[in-house]
Amino acid sequence: MGKQKRAYLYASVAVLLWSTIASAFKISFRYIDILPLLFYASIVSSVFLFLYLLFLKKLNLLKALSKKDYLHSALLGFLNPFLYYVILLNAYSILKAQEALTLNFIWPIMLVLLSIPLLHQRIKLRSILAIIISFIGVFIIATKGDILGFRFTSTVGVLLAVSSAVIWALFWIYNVKDKRDEAVGLFLNFTFGSVFIFLSMLLFAKVEIPNLNGFLGAAYIGLCEMGIAFLIWLKALKLSKTTANVANLVYLAPFLSLVVISFAVGEKIFFSTIIGLIFIIGGIILQKF
Repeated sequence: MGKQKRAYLYASVAVLLWSTIASAFKISFRYIDILPLLFYASIVSSVFLFLYLLFLKKLNLLKALSKKDYLHSALLGFLNPFLYYVILLNAYSILKAQEALTLNFIWPIMLVLLSIPLLHQRIKLRSILAIIISFIGVFIIATKGDILGFRFTSTVGVLLAVSSAVIWALFWIYNVKDKRDEAVGLFLNFTFGSVFIFLSMLLFAKVEIPNLNGFLGAAYIGLCEMGIAFLIWLKALKLSKTTANVANLVYLAPFLSLVVISFAVGEKIFFSTIIGLIFIIGGIILQKF
């Protein structure tokens, strides 16, 4: 099998795994609270990444890092997995899975907006049009199609979902200059993130040992959302002739997620969700090209 075909295969597996996560969030909430779910998922991801580094004999790279590198990882770990997933999971607990999923998908647009003040990038007229198109999609989803009525299904839920997209965009902006091995950086992010989540759990929740269903949900999220899928995706990007060849497959994830949500969670997919998602992705594609 050629490199490009293997790149498509890896990317397709990653997209399929990500397509199940929205449903995994919703189903896991039936057995475990938000902070314990996030804590155990982050621990599982950290252990998996540690074993991955051990297998590839890359643990020695940790010794070569400076204090500044570790502080940088602590900052990134605070943003993701701690802050990002705390906000995102709370959005999922309030909104329908389909709504939280699609509203969170505006992070590429947030990336463009935040790049203006943080990276001093100029924004073109086409990008402004793309942002407007994507935000029309946000309003369609948030109001279930009743844009003129301007009544949100849940104002708090919508704000949380959109805020999570802002945090995710910030995370990638601060990752721009990080030249460390991706797996090393990801391992440190989740290790520091686990500490922040544990401290938050001590302050605002209770430390609990989940039942089997709760732990399986956390393990699945830790591996498929935070660990395996990310590494497979990086592998696809490295094998592909251009990143665009495989990056466009990401746009399939939210549509596949809606199918999984319908069957696994039992949600009726609103027509407004589909239309809103088309607007959001249309704006992202316009901005990209």
